[in-house]
Amino acid sequence: MYPENFRYTKEHEWVLVEGAAGTVGITDHAQEELGDIVYVDLPKVGARVERGKSLGSVESVKAVSDIYSPVGGEITEVNEALANAPETLNRDPHGAGWLVKLRLTAPAEVQDLMTAEDYQKYVEAEK
Repeated sequence: MYPENFRYTKEHEWVLVEGAAGTVGITDHAQEELGDIVYVDLPKVGARVERGKSLGSVESVKAVSDIYSPVGGEITEVNEALANAPETLNRDPHGAGWLVKLRLTAPAEVQDLMTAEDYQKYVEAEK
């Protein structure tokens, strides 16, 4: 259910690290809890984000929720498709629904995040 090569946060974000780059998104569990997503607010390319700090927000029919960056870095790309199709986050949160790509400032931060197995257990314990 949760891709093995991703790392996860307790706030239900994921990061896929490839070298010094990372792709960030929200988990399937997060989109389920949010319900129908109607708007996504993301940072601009070039913005710097800190681990654990808000990098944007997701608005659903239920609420507006902050998205917290799992790692620190500089935004190199934003998923522009979400502006016209925010529901992509509901349909494919671990694929086409990625949020931002960034250049990691401290790659070792990834080691502090949960594996897919750990995250699955965390979600089950939350229920």
